[in-house]
Amino acid sequence: MNRIFRSTAIVSGMTLISRILGYLRDMVLAVTFGAGAATDAFFVAFRIPNFFRRLFAEGAFSQAFVPVFAEYREKHGRVSLRDLLDHTAGALLAALALVTLIGVLAAPWLIWVFAPGLAQAEGRQDLAVQMLRITFPYLLFISLTAMAAGILNSIGRFAVPAFTPVFLNLALIAAALWAAPMFPEPVVALAWGVFIAGVLQLAFQVPFLVRAGLLPRPRFRRAHAGVRKIVRLMLPAILGTSVVQINLLVDTVIASFLVAGSISWLYFGDRFVELPLALFGIAIATVILPRLSGEHSRADGAAFGRTLDWALRLSLLVALPAAAGLIVLAVPILATLIQYSAFTEHDTRMAAMALAAYALGLPAFILIKVLAPGFFARQDTKTPVKIAVIAMLANMGLNALFVVPWYVSGVPGAHAGLALATSASAYLNAGLLYRGLRREGIYRPGPALPGFQPGLWAALAVMVAVLALAAPGWGQWSDWGAAQRGLVLSGLIAAGAGSFLAVLFVAGLRPRQFLLRDS
Repeated sequence: MNRIFRSTAIVSGMTLISRILGYLRDMVLAVTFGAGAATDAFFVAFRIPNFFRRLFAEGAFSQAFVPVFAEYREKHGRVSLRDLLDHTAGALLAALALVTLIGVLAAPWLIWVFAPGLAQAEGRQDLAVQMLRITFPYLLFISLTAMAAGILNSIGRFAVPAFTPVFLNLALIAAALWAAPMFPEPVVALAWGVFIAGVLQLAFQVPFLVRAGLLPRPRFRRAHAGVRKIVRLMLPAILGTSVVQINLLVDTVIASFLVAGSISWLYFGDRFVELPLALFGIAIATVILPRLSGEHSRADGAAFGRTLDWALRLSLLVALPAAAGLIVLAVPILATLIQYSAFTEHDTRMAAMALAAYALGLPAFILIKVLAPGFFARQDTKTPVKIAVIAMLANMGLNALFVVPWYVSGVPGAHAGLALATSASAYLNAGLLYRGLRREGIYRPGPALPGFQPGLWAALAVMVAVLALAAPGWGQWSDWGAAQRGLVLSGLIAAGAGSFLAVLFVAGLRPRQFLLRDS
């Protein structure tokens, strides 16, 4: 197995562990707290710092920092590299401390901006403000964790950053099962779980930075050339790498005006789509960004194109069957994993609508993750910004187009229109990124990309037919116990995956066709 495929497998494997615990976490939250006003308030209080984390830390900062780190590593000595790390850490820490202070003080305003509809239910907005003041410092810890992850990923240590999110899942599970009964309002324990998770995730990575001799010693100098370059690349990338997150927050604002539970239904639908997105989209993007940055620094355009071509082929191979499976099996998945105790059959059906709508956009979500590094590795953050603005404006228009008629008609499920609009705008985003790479001559598809698609589409059609014919009706899942639900769902997944792989094999596709030779 070549190096890049092995690195992707490592990231996916560690992420799988984290996501399995993430599903266990969501099961615990759903069963313990259900989908109502209190859980809506927590998800808003958690989503706001999480949004800023993805916007600044894992989004703009990582996309700007990794190429500059690669440039210093390729062209400058270790002393200059250490100096860059020290001053980057100092600037990041100072900025985060200020933003965190402002976030805590401005919590009521932030809740009003991001979820104004919470004020419609008595006490829901005050509860969200209380929890946001606890969760917002998570941004500081997790952003420093993202810098540590960027360093480790850039030197080929992918496993540690990929495993780190496990601590968030463990902290929230412990908060729900152990700490919640100790609080007058049990859901507040989850906010403290988020805070503690931020500390744990940062502390976990520090020893590995020490071992690599790359632990930053924060220093601050405004004139540092490397830091200024990172900031210059970050400013446009803030929007360009986070359009999906902005769209999700727009969804939260609108959903706060819909029936109670809408925010929770959207959250659970989004969470189940995040598994394949993280396992493959984010894993592939994490691995190819340092590689593409190095290939660009060496002016190796042929290798740059091969890396992108490999990433696109692997993404389509995974994204299309994953999306189809989530759409067809939305109700069975949710009924099996979280429809117990406080989470009702009605909650399952409403969350399944959101899951299917988000899953429809899964291939686009993954392609955005894979295509954007093609620009960022070349230190071009302006082009994705222009594309992101177009996609974000389209999402707002689609929200109005899909949600308003649905809501006015009185038919349940208007929240699913928000998810559908997010998926549609993601396809626009991915399509424009792809067109930009082609038009600028950065990427030209190799013969393998169109060559494997007929077999892929045939396998996908057979898989969907097998699942649609074999899946029991919606009502049966509520009549079964947990063991029977799990057994039937496992059988459906095995049948779907088996039929898909069998057709791929008959069509002549083999694993070796998806290996990428190291440059």
